[in-house]
Amino acid sequence: MNRWPGKYVIGLTGNICAGKTVVCAVLEDLGAFHVDADLVAHQMLIYGKPEFARVVMEFGDEILGEDGQIDRGLLGQIVFSDLAALATLEGILHPAVGREIGRIISNSNCNIVVLEAIKLLESGLDADCHEIWVVTANPDKRRRRLVARDGLSDEDALRRLEIQLPQKEKIKRADVVIDNNGNLSQVRVQVRRAWGKIGRPLRTEV
Repeated sequence: MNRWPGKYVIGLTGNICAGKTVVCAVLEDLGAFHVDADLVAHQMLIYGKPEFARVVMEFGDEILGEDGQIDRGLLGQIVFSDLAALATLEGILHPAVGREIGRIISNSNCNIVVLEAIKLLESGLDADCHEIWVVTANPDKRRRRLVARDGLSDEDALRRLEIQLPQKEKIKRADVVIDNNGNLSQVRVQVRRAWGKIGRPLRTEV
């Protein structure tokens, strides 16, 4: 837990379209420094990065758009329908993403950091976090959000929901659970309550 001396790291996760970005925005308002692992991963896929070349070599030129960059929509169609392909992509990206996250957090002047990562638990990033927060929402609500956000069919949206670690398994490893089935005011109340406990034990030993 001493990877980032002087930093208190909240690892925030939750399945797709649970509302992680909303919770992170509230935490930023409270003074936390936000690191988005998904955005870092996108940066690894830019032309000129070593990971770009490895991903194109693995998945072929057909994932490239007209601008020569990786079309994440095309890549997503491949990896979200094939667990082996997804594992291959993550094997290429996760080490580089972990290194870049470490650099960003180390260089931050803020002593409380929220590390947002949909694969926080699966990638091992949770090992460097002081607390694990899990954002939840019911499956139907997440499906509707995903269809609206990405323009997917119901079938494709369900496939992306089902390929992830079950929400209940993430909850088992959580120090804090934020229910995002309600409105923004209700989310803010939950986040502020958990924020007020930072630095104090969150689990009661029986």
